[in-house]
Amino acid sequence: MPPSLPHIRTLLTGYLDRNPGERDSLRALLDALEAGGDPTGRTVLPGHVTCSAVVIGRDRRVLHIRHKASGGQLLCPGGHVEAADDTLLAAALREAAEEAGLPASCLVLTPEFQGGPIDVDVHEIDPSPAKGEEAHQHYDFRFVFYLADDAPELALQGEEVTGAAWLPFEEVSSPTLRGKLTASALDGVIVPLNASAIIHDGRGRYLLHLRDADKPDIWAPGCWELLGGGRDPQDQSPRDTITRELSEEAGLAIAGLEPYAVESVIGTDRTRVPIQIFSGCWDGDPARLQLTEGVMLAWVRPDQLPHMTMLPSTQELLERHAAEQPTSATSPAPPVETTSAKAPSGTVLHVVGVHLYLERDGQVLLGLRHPDSAYAGGFWHVLAGHCEAETATACLVREAYEEAELVIDPADVDLVHTVHMREHPSDPPRVQLFFRARHWKGTPKRREPDKCMRWEWWSSKDLPEQLVPYTCAAIEGIRAARPFTELGWTR
Repeated sequence: MPPSLPHIRTLLTGYLDRNPGERDSLRALLDALEAGGDPTGRTVLPGHVTCSAVVIGRDRRVLHIRHKASGGQLLCPGGHVEAADDTLLAAALREAAEEAGLPASCLVLTPEFQGGPIDVDVHEIDPSPAKGEEAHQHYDFRFVFYLADDAPELALQGEEVTGAAWLPFEEVSSPTLRGKLTASALDGVIVPLNASAIIHDGRGRYLLHLRDADKPDIWAPGCWELLGGGRDPQDQSPRDTITRELSEEAGLAIAGLEPYAVESVIGTDRTRVPIQIFSGCWDGDPARLQLTEGVMLAWVRPDQLPHMTMLPSTQELLERHAAEQPTSATSPAPPVETTSAKAPSGTVLHVVGVHLYLERDGQVLLGLRHPDSAYAGGFWHVLAGHCEAETATACLVREAYEEAELVIDPADVDLVHTVHMREHPSDPPRVQLFFRARHWKGTPKRREPDKCMRWEWWSSKDLPEQLVPYTCAAIEGIRAARPFTELGWTR
């Protein structure tokens, strides 16, 4: 569908904030936006919106093409908005690809203008009896891009274009665009627009952010990503951007962040987005952070990355960073934190397990363990995992996503049963915590096929025979509203 009126109005308002002296010349367009309708349709009179791409190379020269329709004039790639262009920026990118063979992936937005126009030009279009067009005006929104070093050679559209030239700012054909370019600091040198942080604990784990899956218009929806984001107008440098983003997204302030690398990704608008990656160390509890965006934060080990929903570029970046850390490849899992260096005399440390009791319409979610699983092969079991150096609820949230791609808010779980057990006299004692989730997002998926064959909903009154014994005891306890069970202890 064509660009919406609020979208066009936002772009125009931002442009007029930067260029208040042009309000009178754009009054007719402002009035058309207030009146409603589609100002991008090519049959809309007395004027309609068009879009152009101002492509700048490293030598501060601007791409111009010779349009047949304009009588051979040298103009920036551009034209009318099509029905499939959901934004004006998308229309400009499409024209650059169609007329000059430059895909959006080789074009980079500038820090100064980002997705807003550098110029909105008003010019008269002569009548065309052959096309049945009366004289009218074009409101041309011009978006500026830098050309990537590895951009392909121009591939001009023969039906509409007869040639191309790269002109210095002083020779740009449009007077309004020429004035804005010569007065700007634009130089064609690509700099990072976004900033992200690789945050590790110094013991091989990385802090990752699970982004919302139900917001398809954001970057990497439903994926595990680094914390970070785009540059705001007040940011003077990528360091300003990452400092602000960490504070806004998670209330984090990390001292000693150092530049690590500059990476490029393809953004939601399909342009290339250079990202300054910082690296820093932090060893706190993610569950205590005030997350304002996304679903949750969690510590992740490099060996877990292949099993997570993640962009390949993010996985490769983290694996590269992990390989460069002297301790990450060989260090054991972080030790359990205690209040003293040694446990009191006579104390036996217990293993803590967390379990998800998920009930829907009287049915309980169970997973069939793989026959070759190290524990309970061939038996049914609830979703479960062992606590690392984390809170029990944080472990539950992490395991739910890693094993079944279920998204759970720690505030939506209640402890409903505890099993204190010892399966064999030689085994360490275990405290098994069963949490009920009141709300969750997602449908159970088989994320760890080497451990779980499938997920099924079972009636809590008709459980499978091959059910892990302590799980059976816990479910019976939950149904009876009994909070505690002891198993395997000799009196």
